[in-house]
Amino acid sequence: MTDHIAEDWQSAFMQTVQRYENAIALKDAAVDERLGDWTTELMAVVVATCNSVGWQASAIGHKLGMLPVSQFEYLGLDVMAFADGEKRWRYPVAVFELENRMDDDRIAYSLWKVMCVRADLRVVFCYRRSSDAGSALIRFLRDEVVHAMDLTARAKLEGETLVVIGSRDVSATFPYGFFKWWKLDTNTGTFRLN
Repeated sequence: MTDHIAEDWQSAFMQTVQRYENAIALKDAAVDERLGDWTTELMAVVVATCNSVGWQASAIGHKLGMLPVSQFEYLGLDVMAFADGEKRWRYPVAVFELENRMDDDRIAYSLWKVMCVRADLRVVFCYRRSSDAGSALIRFLRDEVVHAMDLTARAKLEGETLVVIGSRDVSATFPYGFFKWWKLDTNTGTFRLN
């Protein structure tokens, strides 16, 4: 899964989120802008997706017992996923932040936070009322977070980084079209629609 981890995880996520029991609650929370509920429902989908690809995940309500210190969250990250292995202290295969505030700086903080972690996959989920606002947010994240790294540091960044924006104005086709997947190209320092 490591060669195309972002695409593989995205495909597994879409399979998980379109299940009726997942889709209805998440869509209703998004449409009604109950963003606390949106985060709770989205977290359950992210954890279920991690489980579906063979990872164990920690999150609020999902205590992980595979590490020597058993807890819900590690390093203050919303979701952290681990592959099976023999080492007691292993590095995460994936980290996720689910930002329900519409403040650009809070979303930038979430992106900065996951980019500071060594993982094969780093994902930030966020929410916008309009899909048009997503492009402006991506430019802001590029300029403020990605370009804060010099080219040499950015070139050494291992793994893949995604920003996933859910947009209320395209909820009629949920989950298709609702989520826009932006993948960081570390060579150019830009995000491209995935």
